[in-house]
This record gives sequence, C-alpha cells and structure tokens, in this order.
Amino acid sequence: MSRTDKLEMLQEKMLEYMTSGVRLGWMLNPQDQQVEIYCLGQAKEVRTARSAKLSLLTQLSGEAVLPDFVLQVDRFTED
Repeated sequence: MSRTDKLEMLQEKMLEYMTSGVRLGWMLNPQDQQVEIYCLGQAKEVRTARSAKLSLLTQLSGEAVLPDFVLQVDRFTED
C-alpha cells in the first residue's frame, strides 16, 4: 500500500480477489503499521505493530497455500 492508495478501495479489491478464488492475500499498510491477512473462507485478520501481536507481525506464513514460505516483516518504513 502506498501513501496515495485509499485503504477502503484496496480492501474492496482484496475482497474481489477472494471472491475470484484467491486463497491467501496480505495487505501491508505502513501508514497504520499493520498487515491485513485474507484467507479464503475466513474472517480478515489484522496484525498491528502497536499491539501485543507485534511478535506475530514479524513473520507471515504462506500457510497451506504456499507451504514453507515465510515473509519476514522486520519493520515498516514510509519511503
């Protein structure tokens, strides 16, 4: 997500992707220091760097969609 993107529009796009059969999606939002995790058939999960879930934010699993894949999120920058 870039500074010029609107969160609501990107969330709508992600829901369209899920409706089209995408099984896993991550939206990284550096402005709010959070990651939205979309898994087909499940409620959206939000991990925020400012919450107790900080340790959970640092690694995002590919789950059953991409077994053994892990995305390391060390920190957010707004370059």
